[in-house]
Amino acid sequence: MIAEWPALALFVVVCLVLMAGYPVFLTLAGTALMFAAVGTVLGSFDSAFLTAFPNRVFGIMTNEVLLAVPLFVFMGVVLERSEVAQRLLHALALLWGPWRGGLGISVIMVGALLAASTGIVGATVVTMGLLALPTMLRQGYDPAVATGTVCAAGTLGQIIPPSIVLVLLGDVLSAAYQQAQLDLGQFAPATLSVGDLFAGALLPGLLLVAMYVAYLSLWSSLRPRALPVAGRELSTTPGGQANIALVKALLPPLALMMAVLGSILGGLATPTEAAAIGAAGALVIAASQRRMSLARLCEVSRRSARITAMVFAILIGAALFSLTFRGYGGDDLVRRLLTDLPGGTAGAVTVVMLMMFALGFFLDFIEITFVVVPIVAPVLLTMDVDPVWLGVMIAVNLQTSFLTPPFGFALFYLRGVAPTSVTTGSIYRGVVPFVLIQLAMLLVLACFPVLATWLPTRIYG
Repeated sequence: MIAEWPALALFVVVCLVLMAGYPVFLTLAGTALMFAAVGTVLGSFDSAFLTAFPNRVFGIMTNEVLLAVPLFVFMGVVLERSEVAQRLLHALALLWGPWRGGLGISVIMVGALLAASTGIVGATVVTMGLLALPTMLRQGYDPAVATGTVCAAGTLGQIIPPSIVLVLLGDVLSAAYQQAQLDLGQFAPATLSVGDLFAGALLPGLLLVAMYVAYLSLWSSLRPRALPVAGRELSTTPGGQANIALVKALLPPLALMMAVLGSILGGLATPTEAAAIGAAGALVIAASQRRMSLARLCEVSRRSARITAMVFAILIGAALFSLTFRGYGGDDLVRRLLTDLPGGTAGAVTVVMLMMFALGFFLDFIEITFVVVPIVAPVLLTMDVDPVWLGVMIAVNLQTSFLTPPFGFALFYLRGVAPTSVTTGSIYRGVVPFVLIQLAMLLVLACFPVLATWLPTRIYG
């Protein structure tokens, strides 16, 4: 333990610097290089570990799975610019407006549909904050309920496929799964694909949506003034017109969702190929609705490139961090810590989930995915934990990192677009019930792993 304390110190320093607000890529790479340099001078670190870094970077550049990231990002940005959310919200509000709490339920449903079409959390929260939040406040919704609903709806893109989180998590867990099998002496290891995680996350994602809707329905009956019936402008539209508007709004995103997810789950395309289908389909939707000019296409391309560059820069920095961490014996340290915990596998999984939940108060999901998951996942997978179930558990847990105060990114996104009359305290209070719902979802998954493993088994065998 004493010989491996630099590995623990490296992890702690990286977390502290990240909490201080420094750029993630520079923090990961800079801190790792600093520890490696000091260790080399003191003779406690073998610099030969860093010779594998060019191969790691080349592997990232040639990884076909990661090609899905820029394509899904492009698809999401195009749909954001094509005002799909605005039409969906208007149509669903017309349909459910006469019900108590119907507008809040509409926001959740729009968030679920956008999650299944885009998978970009920040864009969804901002879009819903600009469109739905002012309407909910005008209809008399309690600010805490309104802001909590918008934040929760926006974070559904974390768990409902196609999710960029699942793509990144699938790539990290695939490498960890192969490493775990090699450690167990299985030299013809089975593989874990992003498609497995997509299938595994589908039922838990839909169940989470149902739990959100159930909470809003229950709260509307207990606190009618917090979730009132929609006003005249949302409730007097003729039913036929509302149904027509709903069909017109639903058809494009549903068709795109079926094309992307259907091709993956049906075995017709890999996630990368399906992402290309989604990007092309998003362009067709935007063009058919006259929402895509050459100037807007250039803007979408630049924004997609910035988001993609951020993700891959963090991934490269995380590769350097993992090499340094391994060079200090961090892998062996984590393995001993987790295997010596009371409770065996259940105890180890519980501790890891609690640690990720706590880190979610301060770190982004990308940082946790690239820094924490590669450290703990190989150890858990050698303890006979199902990789799909573990991936879905981590994804649901990471979703809370967007909602947990004080540094949840969804809270910051919404604070930036919310009216000045909405206090930060209201936003914090509003997300607490949804965080508790997500924790309940984790407990349900822990008790019933079949929710995550049944569909992948049915589809892929």
